[in-house]
Amino acid sequence: MTTFTEASKGMSRAEEAALVEKTRRGDRRATRVLVDLHKDRLYAFVHRVMGHHHDSEEVCQEAFLRAFSALDTFSTQYRFSTWLFTIAYRVCLNTLRRRKTVTTELEFNTLGSVDDGPEEQLAESEAAREARHAVWEAVDGLTTPQKAAVLLFYRQDQNCQEIAEIMQVPVATVKSHLHRARARLKDLLAGKFGQEAAASGRMRIAAG
Repeated sequence: MTTFTEASKGMSRAEEAALVEKTRRGDRRATRVLVDLHKDRLYAFVHRVMGHHHDSEEVCQEAFLRAFSALDTFSTQYRFSTWLFTIAYRVCLNTLRRRKTVTTELEFNTLGSVDDGPEEQLAESEAAREARHAVWEAVDGLTTPQKAAVLLFYRQDQNCQEIAEIMQVPVATVKSHLHRARARLKDLLAGKFGQEAAASGRMRIAAG
C-alpha cells in the first residue's frame, strides 16, 4: 500500500501544481490532499528541531496556515514541500528565539529508527544502544541550523541544494553544517569507542 510520503515523492511537478491551483480556488479536497501528503514528514522535522510535542503541533499548524494564506506568492519553480519546509523552518527559528532555551533529541537514520518495534529493540546490542545515545548527545550540542541540516539530509532525504533553499542559505553553508556535525560525531566516538569505531561511524553517516 502506498503511503502519503511515498506518494508525495512520486508526484510530478504538474500534479502538484494542479493541486496547488485547485487549493487557490478554494477546493477543500485539494487542500486536504496537500496536508495529508506532507503533514507526517513536516511534523517529524519540526518535532526534532523543537523537541517539544505541543510547540511542534503549533509550528506545523502555523506553517500550513501561512503557506495556504500566501499561495498567491508561491512559485511553481519550487516544490510545494520545499516551500512548506522553508516556512516551517522560519517559524521554528522564531519560536526558539522566543523560547530561548531548547532541549532537542535527534538521531541519524543510519544508527536506527525511532519506529523500531519491541523485537528490534530487544535484539539491539548494548553497544549499539550506547553508540546511539552518544550520537544523540553529540547532536544535542549542535546549533539549530546544524540540527536542521542534519535532519533534512539524513531523515528527509533532501539534497544540499534543497536544504539550502529551505534554510535560505548558500549550499556551501549547508555543507559546512553537515561537515561540522560529522566531525563532532567522529570526535565523540573516538573518545568513547576508539579511533577505528569513530572512523567507521563517520563513514556510515557520510554515505547515508
